[in-house]
Amino acid sequence: MGRRLLSRVGCECPLCGARVAGARLCAGCQADILAAPPGAGPRCPRCALRPAGAALHCAACMAQSWAFCRSVAAFDYVPPADALILMLKTRLRLNTAPVLARLMAQALRAGASLPSDILLVPIPASRASLLQRGMNPAAEIARSLAAELGVPGPRHLLRRRRESPRQATLGRRARQRGAAGLFLCVEPLHGRHVAVVDDVMTTGSTVNAAAAALLEAGAASVTALVAARRP
Repeated sequence: MGRRLLSRVGCECPLCGARVAGARLCAGCQADILAAPPGAGPRCPRCALRPAGAALHCAACMAQSWAFCRSVAAFDYVPPADALILMLKTRLRLNTAPVLARLMAQALRAGASLPSDILLVPIPASRASLLQRGMNPAAEIARSLAAELGVPGPRHLLRRRRESPRQATLGRRARQRGAAGLFLCVEPLHGRHVAVVDDVMTTGSTVNAAAAALLEAGAASVTALVAARRP
């Protein structure tokens, strides 16, 4: 209920401070964040990158198979949009999570749909991250996203098999190696459709490892839902 009330009360745009109705950006900041780069085409439906030219799928998806069937990203992880992610992850402004969830819900409604029985499953944070922040950004976003979409609250079905280095310090291949077999799903899914929720997708390795664990547990399909996609 608290998150629904937050979406209605007056507050400030987290980027410019303008007065807005509810947990959202002002119209100007939202337009800036959602604008595609000049000449950019639509996102690749599989990994949410913007392919060069008129290609439907990016080169990476043509050369690699993913465990998730599609990805939806609200915006690109570039200035000024990256400030929203950093507010949540480094400044611990939890009121940013409903703003990110609203943008993600808008992206879903604009070009995709989810089954009515979808399960939202956040990527679990590492132990080091939880000790540092005291919360899991992906879980905070997933809670608000459930309220936005009118679906049941997120299920914490994934566990880490091991701790891994900070992803920001690793290159693409190191991320892929470190994420392989990283997660375990703790409950059988019996053909359920699942959406994995995370804040940022960089190489796709983390959400792919999560999707693989969910499929192994019996999921019918896995969609990746992220606030931001790093170009």
